[in-house]
Amino acid sequence: MLWPAAVAAVVLLAGLSQRVQAETYTSMLSIHQALSTERELLRFLHTYLEEEAKRLEDLRRFYRKIQALHQGAGSTVVNPLLAYTLIKRLQSDWLNVVYSMEASENAQALKNGYQRLEEELPIFEDLEGAARGVMRLQDVYSLSVKGLAKGKFQRVSNAPLPDVYNPSQDFSLSADDCFHIGKVAYDMEDYYHSILWLEEAVSLFRVSYGSWNTEDEGSLEDALDHLAFSYFKAGNISHALSLSQEFLHYDPSNKRMVRNVLKYEKLLLVNPESGEEGGSLQRPNVTQLETRDIYEKLCQTLGSQPSQYQQQHLYCSYETNGTPFLMLQPLKREIVHQQPHIALYHDFVSDAEAERIKELAAPRLQRSVVASGEKQQKADYRISKSAWLKDTLDPAIVALDRRVAALTGLNTQPPYAEYLQVVNYGLGGHYEPHFDHATSRKSPLYRMKSGNRIATLMVYLSLVEAGGSTAFIYANLSIPAVKNAALFWWNLRRNGDGDDDTLHAGCPVLAGDKWVANKWFHEHGQEFRRPCGTSPED
Repeated sequence: MLWPAAVAAVVLLAGLSQRVQAETYTSMLSIHQALSTERELLRFLHTYLEEEAKRLEDLRRFYRKIQALHQGAGSTVVNPLLAYTLIKRLQSDWLNVVYSMEASENAQALKNGYQRLEEELPIFEDLEGAARGVMRLQDVYSLSVKGLAKGKFQRVSNAPLPDVYNPSQDFSLSADDCFHIGKVAYDMEDYYHSILWLEEAVSLFRVSYGSWNTEDEGSLEDALDHLAFSYFKAGNISHALSLSQEFLHYDPSNKRMVRNVLKYEKLLLVNPESGEEGGSLQRPNVTQLETRDIYEKLCQTLGSQPSQYQQQHLYCSYETNGTPFLMLQPLKREIVHQQPHIALYHDFVSDAEAERIKELAAPRLQRSVVASGEKQQKADYRISKSAWLKDTLDPAIVALDRRVAALTGLNTQPPYAEYLQVVNYGLGGHYEPHFDHATSRKSPLYRMKSGNRIATLMVYLSLVEAGGSTAFIYANLSIPAVKNAALFWWNLRRNGDGDDDTLHAGCPVLAGDKWVANKWFHEHGQEFRRPCGTSPED
């Protein structure tokens, strides 16, 4: 059901979508800014409610006045004064009450406030992206839809497992919230997800049937309609039929649904077996990710590093790398893996430095892109915003660059290294398995004319409550986002070939605000800093 006000809102958002790009859901900073925008809207609504309360109290006064007349002397019009006032009320007073300008003025003030902020509001594509983000969290962390609707982050399992994440305050989803997620999946012809979410929407709408929330766009009829067709597309004709029949119970005059019921009944008569479950629904692999199962299993460890203390070749040490710069404050190095060689440097930056870097990046954030052939473009398998900070931008960046050079022993100056890239992840923000180095000579990385990316340094600038770990797929390793720590690894072998073992991913952020800073080093300029090995196989 879509009321006229809701239609106007959809038209407004549709017009807005032509002027603004969908960027809110791709960065938690943008989502925090959206929260500030809603606080402004809340202030406008509070003013509106106060003014409307005054108006309604005046209407109650008018009602009580007329009610008293009808119960007293006004129940008869023998008195000419009563007759006069009756005619006046019916010809004038009621007209002024029904068509009071005060009501429209109050509503117009609220609309004006909304319109002043509309450039800052998310658009429909943001809602779609946010819904896909929730479904991504559902999939990667194997979460129960019924649990999510109740605000619980429970794994899909018969075993009594602890929740993946326990928020300080439960927040359940409404029937309309679940309907929108299911409808996004439905519009993508992803019936696996649409059935799960629309089932929950139908269940919740049934409980509240008969009541109407002004803010809702969907209804029980809408949810039944979409769910029935989803089951039909999934091959479960009998369930599609029963849901359609339930729909007709609420809206018996709907001709389209009557035709659907006849169609389903005919299909069942022709082939009774088509009414069975029709096979288990399979999750769509949108990006055709071959390593999806391994990737998700590593993400589900939430960044735990298995049994490291039992492996003697993994150790911790203080390092100066032979440079006087680190003599007074050596690096705290933890070797987390040998092949590929991955080291985690704890307390690499201070809290103040991390905040300064985020502060510098915030106004420069733009949707992150990925290399695609010879171009760079946005992609659903990388949801974040990023900014590039020049090494001379601020003393904090200069100091960090000096420390990076001491840690790596590499040339950090352009074009031998790229500018610092700061990334802020969004709702369900992630980066599916990828290589940092180019796997084709046509890659945009070669435009710097300084060779391929030889190494990566990634600094964690924030604490992530749950999820957001860095998963190395073939190394079978998941590293949590350790605030202020830096992760370092080599992307290329000493012979210049890409190291396939460095395939890695940024797991979806389940809870929290993930910021990282990346520094990439190129081959040229490092010839004497990381020379070739004596063996062609190195």
